[in-house]
Amino acid sequence: MPSTHLTFADRASHRAWLAAQSALPAGFRVGSAQFDFTPAEVRKPARMTLTLIALDRPTADFAAVFTRNAFPGAPVLVGRARLDGPSLGAILINNKISNVCAPGGVAAAERICEETARLLGFSQGEILPGSTGVIGWSLPVNGILGALPSAVRSLAGGSVLPAAEGIVTTDLYPKVRRAAVGAGSIVGIAKGAGMIEPNMATMLVYLLTDLSVPRRELRRMLSAAVGPTFNSISVDSDTSTSDTVALVSSGGVPCPDAADFERALHTVCADLAEDVVRNGEGVRHVIRVSVVNAPDASSARALGKTVVNAPLLKCAVAGNDPNVGRLVQAVGKHVGSRAPGTDLSGLRMALGGVEIFSGGEFRLDPEKEAALSRHMRGAELYASAPPKGGVYRPPVDFPAHERCVEIEIDLGRRGRASAVVLGADLTHEYVSENADYRS
Repeated sequence: MPSTHLTFADRASHRAWLAAQSALPAGFRVGSAQFDFTPAEVRKPARMTLTLIALDRPTADFAAVFTRNAFPGAPVLVGRARLDGPSLGAILINNKISNVCAPGGVAAAERICEETARLLGFSQGEILPGSTGVIGWSLPVNGILGALPSAVRSLAGGSVLPAAEGIVTTDLYPKVRRAAVGAGSIVGIAKGAGMIEPNMATMLVYLLTDLSVPRRELRRMLSAAVGPTFNSISVDSDTSTSDTVALVSSGGVPCPDAADFERALHTVCADLAEDVVRNGEGVRHVIRVSVVNAPDASSARALGKTVVNAPLLKCAVAGNDPNVGRLVQAVGKHVGSRAPGTDLSGLRMALGGVEIFSGGEFRLDPEKEAALSRHMRGAELYASAPPKGGVYRPPVDFPAHERCVEIEIDLGRRGRASAVVLGADLTHEYVSENADYRS
């Protein structure tokens, strides 16, 4: 999916690249503040970061899509209501606690929006809240209210990087992507590492542009972009309660071509979606599944997600083991349960460009096995780190490259539809991160 394939020798070179991507579009400022607190539910000290993205003046041109989880967080409930409002002036995000199904969660979110609006001189309905972190805990409202003035005082233009850094939780590194359109730009930031199976991951994405595009067009374009990008990734098959993708225009720069803007928006979304997978909890390999000749795009995407979410295949990839029988099993399982009776006589599959299956039979030999192993090792982001104190920790906090384990599935049905789905392996680090997340 990325428009370029980048490599980074070390953390410093990656951070320098991020800084170069991070120029804020005109009309936006970002600020942040931190404070210490103790969750009411668990007496364990923690530090929360507030991230504030503010427009110079409220805009009528904004769009958002949210999770389809049946237990959405309070910020999602408030955000859906904001879509009916006349304008948006700021976004406030906290990490550590996601404000999901917590007693009084909506009232807490609205109280925080009310105070943010007062400090900025906006109306309460012009503030979009966002929260990410532990599900079920209550927000430390008094602590947030006390830190808000500091976040407002810190507002500055220049770089979106402080916001990209502020919204992370278990992410190893911040994620920023940009695209230029005429004299303006689109700049996007994302948080996401685990609980990633968007219908629409824990995933928060904020897309900022100074290009003037009307609200109706922004909403149409965003809805069209999320399907083949954010809705086509999965780290662990779990749909978060907090997924949000918001797109906001300050409107300061004329848009020279709506089609160019839409293409640029798709590129930024696609690049951020892959960044989210590559930065998934414990991810050492990104898996890209390309499905072609399917009867329709939805069935192609569903097959791709079955493959990237197959636990045994994910484990094999983690170990650089080209156990392609697990791939065929996953495809057969999906078709057998979703479309029994489907003619698979023309099915062809390849791994890393090497044909492994056609005509109903495997096409393997020792040379191919060696090539498949080399392909997997070449896509590995880092070797498994030895446990420290029984806990696995990734040895790096930057993406060394953007290579993927490439799987191609040709259904051979003379269909015209296709889909690309991104997933990840299943590692010791993933289990350790999610076993120890709260403790």
